[in-house]
Amino acid sequence: MILLRYKKAYEKIAMGLLSYMPGEKVVKKLQETIYKYENDEHWHLYLLKQGEDFIGLVGVVVDESSYTVIHLSVNPSFRGEGIGTEMILKLAALYPGLECKGNDYTKSFMIKCLNREDKSE
Repeated sequence: MILLRYKKAYEKIAMGLLSYMPGEKVVKKLQETIYKYENDEHWHLYLLKQGEDFIGLVGVVVDESSYTVIHLSVNPSFRGEGIGTEMILKLAALYPGLECKGNDYTKSFMIKCLNREDKSE
């Protein structure tokens, strides 16, 4: 699996994966979110590709000391397979030395994910 930075060619795929997030169901809201990722240098969007399929998406807001996971979505066909955790671990490798945070939608998953990581060390 590879985590790829969002580009315009992935727009429809990204919007489909984002639509699984609470608050991202309406097309206008999805378009606003994608616009933010395309135009704000602090907003970074990644898609997880397995073989030929895009199976997950993770979006973060990055500052000088941390990154906050604001979107985390996995294709329902692949849920329960550790895909979300895989994306969080890949983000940690992309942003070494920065603190990882969650927002209201992602915080509970982040806590579970980070607790699993601590237990495996």
